[in-house]
Amino acid sequence: MKTKALELYVHIPFCISKCKYCDFCSFQASEELICRYMEKLTEELRQWALKLGHPGVSTVFVGGGTPSSVKKEHIERLCHVIFEEFLVSDDAEITIEANPGTVNPDKLLSYRKSGINRISFGLQTTIPEELSYLGRIHTYEEFYQGFQWAREAGFENINVDLMSAIPKQTIRSYEESLRKTAGLGPEHISAYSLIIEEGTPFYEDKYLEADLPSEDEEVRMYQMTGEILSEYGYQQYEVSNYAKKGYESHHNLGYWSAVPYLGVGLNASSYLEGKRFDHPSDMKEYLLTEDFCKVLETAPVLSVKEQMEEFMFLGLRKTQGVSKEAFGQQFSCTMASVYKDVINQSVKSGYMEETEAFLRLTKEGILISNQVLCEFLLSDETL
Repeated sequence: MKTKALELYVHIPFCISKCKYCDFCSFQASEELICRYMEKLTEELRQWALKLGHPGVSTVFVGGGTPSSVKKEHIERLCHVIFEEFLVSDDAEITIEANPGTVNPDKLLSYRKSGINRISFGLQTTIPEELSYLGRIHTYEEFYQGFQWAREAGFENINVDLMSAIPKQTIRSYEESLRKTAGLGPEHISAYSLIIEEGTPFYEDKYLEADLPSEDEEVRMYQMTGEILSEYGYQQYEVSNYAKKGYESHHNLGYWSAVPYLGVGLNASSYLEGKRFDHPSDMKEYLLTEDFCKVLETAPVLSVKEQMEEFMFLGLRKTQGVSKEAFGQQFSCTMASVYKDVINQSVKSGYMEETEAFLRLTKEGILISNQVLCEFLLSDETL
């Protein structure tokens, strides 16, 4: 069985400490458990490589958790197996997520030698009080040191994550974080608003709401992001992502363009052969799994209706919007034949704009994107 080139996501769920807002599959672990997990991870990679015919890979993303919190030898071994079992493109974008305070010059040099060419730092804010409220374990100074070490190690493609609408944050403090970060010149900045997720300490905090910025302030922060980052040479290419020319994240663009991807590791998601499926989130269950590829055989293929909805939901995250030509090629019908009324109403309301080739959200539409995108849900009678 041979499959087309795909993207590869590898989940390493381990963290030194869990942040107050985090609902990702992440936790502290002993070195013994980390070793067992990493061994199982390589076993899974080999199974999938054999199953899919050692396919080509265009991007690799090692996420978490905090992959940089584990020993460098684990990452070296992981990269070795990936390059050994998959046909990784010569120009592949290979990213690792890192938290400040968990990297050092030796680790960063090791990552580069292992083939990793992009690093994503989870900074969130440069303000000490805000870092403390979020439950972050690092200081801005530790981030700055790690950023400089990454440059010295040869990383020419660095992303920094920033967060807005967090407790005690003001318009002024957010602007300081934006300018201080952009002034360092990372190639890419992901800037997104805090979402209070069920099951997190923030969700359980009944006093939290009083410390959050108002809705108007949150909107202003979002608007400021594009305005300020454009001053530093960044272009917005997706709802929450900004990059210098040529440094857009290939991996994330693949997600939003429905490129097939394989997710390995605890709780990882995949999109292969028109099917979406997830791995178990329970560590014991994952470690006892013998046949990781079995899920591909049992997962249902997405219906045409579901594929159309995803095409619109994901594609409209990009500032370029969705391609009418691509829609026609994939579904053998025009976008207008399916969504004419929704498109006309959204354009009339000022939330979308239409060109000959693309349909995209306007700046006003992005602010209420969830509401606008819900209009693209199809009834069973539509098709």
